[in-house]
Amino acid sequence: MQEAATVSDREPGDPGEPVEVVPDAIVVRLGVARYAVPMADVAEVVPVPAVTRVPGMPTWLAGVVNWRGHVLPVLDLRPVLGEPTSPLPTSARVVVLTRDGIEAGLLVELITGLLTPSQAAALPTPSTASTGAVELVHGVVDSGGPVSLLDAEAVLDLRRSLPSTRRS
Repeated sequence: MQEAATVSDREPGDPGEPVEVVPDAIVVRLGVARYAVPMADVAEVVPVPAVTRVPGMPTWLAGVVNWRGHVLPVLDLRPVLGEPTSPLPTSARVVVLTRDGIEAGLLVELITGLLTPSQAAALPTPSTASTGAVELVHGVVDSGGPVSLLDAEAVLDLRRSLPSTRRS
């Protein structure tokens, strides 16, 4: 999934090989806002498969899907991030996050582009952000408008807040 953009740090007409810049993150739309998902934590981006809802779970757990032969939880972070929820458009995708052996799918409305490493430092999360956003976002960068930086580890740690079930 890692597409590389080719840029040159030389003047036009200057001989030499272009420099390859590997994207740092993919930029997705959730509600009306854009979020960057670190490329290092993305296993795959797939069209939205049939999602099976799990009774008694929080609204941010959209359900589960069969992904490569195993059950993958699918998260819809729009309610947590304070974004409006509406039916998913045909452009919707599932971004499969993976870190330290933990996997989950993230429902996104649209993949809007790639974020390349930049010299500009991330600004802190605005104080006006919702409580959920403050817990899941670790900064904001300007990339043709604000892009919030999702913390993939915090997103995957949401599993700790799920109700536990007992088997008899």
